[in-house]
Amino acid sequence: MSGSKQMSLSILNLFSSQLSSYGDVGNLLVLLKRCEWRGIAVEQLDFEVGDDLTKCEGANLILSGGGTESCLALVQEDFIRIAPLLRSLVEDGVPALAVCTSFQLFGDYLETSDGERLEGAGIFSLHTLCGDERQTGNIVISNSDFGELIGYENHSGKTFLHEGQEPFARVVSGFGNNGEDCTEGARYLNAYGTYLHGPLLPKNPLVADHLIAKALERRYGEPIELAPLPDQWLQQARTAAKLRPR
Repeated sequence: MSGSKQMSLSILNLFSSQLSSYGDVGNLLVLLKRCEWRGIAVEQLDFEVGDDLTKCEGANLILSGGGTESCLALVQEDFIRIAPLLRSLVEDGVPALAVCTSFQLFGDYLETSDGERLEGAGIFSLHTLCGDERQTGNIVISNSDFGELIGYENHSGKTFLHEGQEPFARVVSGFGNNGEDCTEGARYLNAYGTYLHGPLLPKNPLVADHLIAKALERRYGEPIELAPLPDQWLQQARTAAKLRPR
């Protein structure tokens, strides 16, 4: 696309007051800065519990983070309330990143540690069983589009993909979705779910740029080639994180 016209996009930031217990707000900050450095204007649409659905309209990218099981109870009903709109946006090609608790809520259902079954948004075909044993530590996963991705996982839920559901990546080192089948996260169209905190995008700029490019491509209807950024310091952070013991 010609550089004579400034590009812009809107980021829908879901439930950040409840779902940023593990620093996932860093994902939003990375997207904002990488757009700013390229001269891309960003409108931030913050959606909280009880907000009007019109705040979600016009979103070009969806972002949502993780929280504790108590936070889950606060946002689950609103996730169901906005689920039809979220599904519509994802089906229309809007990119999304759902981390940890949001990843679980993007699925079909989850069962709490008390045995309560909570309905999810049904964007990913999966379910999660919450327990008392936490799966924590540095994690390395491999994705065919992005190569090795680095992060930190901290979740008591075990997520199981249903037949036909594509994982986000395969586990190289760590637990992943459930510590059993080497899957990590889920992917549907341009929507990605993952357990990687850290947060994810500062250590994995290729994923950040992919989300930005897909959002712009959908908005402007043509391929977008983002200007490269000097990411040497990010590569050093990736190397250091990968070498840390679990």
